[in-house]
Amino acid sequence: MRPVRTSEDAPAYPAVVRAILADLRRLVETESPSSDLDAVEHSAHVVAELVYERLGRRPEILCVQGVHHVLLRGSAARVMILAHHDTVWPLGTITDLPYSEADGIIRGPGCFDMKLGLAQSIHALRQLTERRGDEMLEHVTLLVTGDEELGSPTSREIIENEARRCFAVFVLEAAGSDGALKTERKGVSRYQIEIIGRAAHSGLEPEKGINATIAAAEVILQIAELADQSAGTTATPTVLNSGTAPNTVPAKAVFDVDVRATTALEQQRVDQSIRAINSRIPGAEVVVHGGINRPPMEHDAAISLFRDAQRIACTLGQDPLREISVGGASDGNFTAGLGVPTLDGMGAVGGGAHARDEHAEIAWILPRTELLRNLMEELVDRSG
Repeated sequence: MRPVRTSEDAPAYPAVVRAILADLRRLVETESPSSDLDAVEHSAHVVAELVYERLGRRPEILCVQGVHHVLLRGSAARVMILAHHDTVWPLGTITDLPYSEADGIIRGPGCFDMKLGLAQSIHALRQLTERRGDEMLEHVTLLVTGDEELGSPTSREIIENEARRCFAVFVLEAAGSDGALKTERKGVSRYQIEIIGRAAHSGLEPEKGINATIAAAEVILQIAELADQSAGTTATPTVLNSGTAPNTVPAKAVFDVDVRATTALEQQRVDQSIRAINSRIPGAEVVVHGGINRPPMEHDAAISLFRDAQRIACTLGQDPLREISVGGASDGNFTAGLGVPTLDGMGAVGGGAHARDEHAEIAWILPRTELLRNLMEELVDRSG
């Protein structure tokens, strides 16, 4: 049956939900902005201790270029649970937006994206061991990264190495609206385009300059034309900086570009086109930095796991599951890009990611935790 939204106080919830809420509060109140390496390190130790307390096994804490990730690796892993413990919220946010539970709603920085999903994954593993024994942990790998919100620059290699050992990956990012699971994500490419011109006095001899602002504007228009609405491809110039003084022909301009594409072929088309762009302003030089960050999570990588989830949800008496395609990327893009079946959006149901109204619905905690536990159990048995 469909989760019923309730205004009951927390003590009225089932014991497993109360336990997950207690652990979630602990995680949310441990602030972990991606850019603060000390905070992320502290958070990693809190996550590792929580995993040890709930599962009886102490995970590794991996430090890569100062960023701390938590890894509980199954010796014969068949299933991978992928989460992250960093957030977009700066230190001190918890004072302004404290953790709360009221009228069936959880609030607090990072509760929706994605600390509830992390807490649910730990308890789903706990339920699995209670049902089938501790040896089940040998068949599951839990990876909790510390830099997902930055594009996973230090964790990508770990993610891909661990995923290659597994038959399936479940990503505990938040669900879509009304609980929809994410079966398709656009790939992400990020560029910084540098335009090199030549400075000159804009009043005395502007003809001796090469105006980087004009060249940037012209190149920006070329890039915007690479978008293809019918293919779901966007090419969006974002931040722009140019010039040094009001009376000087700009010698340099720099702007950022965000590209999203539903297929690897589209992503490669745009990448090649951006690298081939030249300015039509004589003498202006175009220098391209960056490139493809995350490959698309294409539908084919998720549909088999989604059908499994649909069937299991039905046997559990839950409403039929919906699937959704989204423009945002996650670490699931990396695993799907390897060809490993990947199902995303297995975490919190709510809304307000990265916004002051970030929230999650308590009524969905138990159904989603049970769904994850059953999916893990079936896939471990099937691949054994």
